[in-house]
Amino acid sequence: MAEVSPAGVSGARDVVATVLGFARTLRHAGVTASPDRVEAMIEALGSLDVLDPTDVYWAGRLTLCGSPDDLERYDAAFAAYFAGEAPRPGRSRTTEPPRLSESAPLDAGSGEGDDDGAAPDLAARASADEVLRHRDVAGLTVAEREHLRRLFRLLVPATPMRPARRRRPSPRGVVHPARTVRRALRDGGEVTRLMHRRRQPRPRRVVLLVDVSGSMSPYADALLRFAHAAVRARPAATEVFTIGTRLTRVTREMRLRDPDKALAASGSAIPDWSGGTRLGEVLKAFLDRWGQRGTARGAVVVVCSDGWERGGTELLAEQMARLRRLAHAVVWVNPHKGRAGYEPLTGGMRAALPSIDHFVSGHSMAAFEELTGVIQRA
Repeated sequence: MAEVSPAGVSGARDVVATVLGFARTLRHAGVTASPDRVEAMIEALGSLDVLDPTDVYWAGRLTLCGSPDDLERYDAAFAAYFAGEAPRPGRSRTTEPPRLSESAPLDAGSGEGDDDGAAPDLAARASADEVLRHRDVAGLTVAEREHLRRLFRLLVPATPMRPARRRRPSPRGVVHPARTVRRALRDGGEVTRLMHRRRQPRPRRVVLLVDVSGSMSPYADALLRFAHAAVRARPAATEVFTIGTRLTRVTREMRLRDPDKALAASGSAIPDWSGGTRLGEVLKAFLDRWGQRGTARGAVVVVCSDGWERGGTELLAEQMARLRRLAHAVVWVNPHKGRAGYEPLTGGMRAALPSIDHFVSGHSMAAFEELTGVIQRA
């Protein structure tokens, strides 16, 4: 019986890890890449050249996509995850294989010096992409930030749901007497079918308060891109405000389809970008004008800030307690929490912590993906 070399075992593990990471990216893009489909792709790659982008592309397209609606999302996810251009369906196998972008970040190997012109190692490139997901966004290069923006385009935050008060027609649930009788009258007076109804869950409002002060400037772009992804997923159930020295509502700007245009419009609407921080006063303004009137009632409120407060912490503690009474859940996102040895020692964080339900980090792409789960479970 032939023995498997350690290099072969390592290569197989790299392929499996790459496919699993790609499947996770597809799920965040809205493609249901189920475990059996992922297994089918791994089996298909066992008979193909894993270094050929065309083979990898078609192996995933034919196994991971379940409907025509998935094809466009799959192409975008493939281009973002492998940092290259997805092959077009109409291309022939005799044409030149698609080239991955030479200027793409996280280039695991330039391929210079290869006489046979072999395709780039997709497993190594995807492995580097996995490393990028856990990198602090404040320390990324310009090229890495551009790559991260493509990943943000694929992020589809899940929406928290709430039970509705009214019952609606449903194939299952309690019997609806009135509809059952009306159906019997149409059928000649005999009950031939029982009509049912039940409470259908409805989207719960999500409110994001993004700190754009000077201390949060390294993370403001990523946080606003996350907010844009949330608005894109549920435009009618998501509100976005920026906080600093004043409160600014940017929900209308965030509803622009293109994220770059949305951020540019938001930047023009925000008068206190990279300014100071008055969390207590701004939070009071939000609750007086918006929250108390219904925006925060029963909503999941996400505060994205490092907790630096130039004003008095007593006002912040009072307004956070007020917010906690109105909201369904309060989530605080602090990018510094992702650093080793972090402790909430600032006065603002100490004042806010008693009124926070979930305290999470927001320093990397993986942290933002985790945040979507926290919002959904809240």
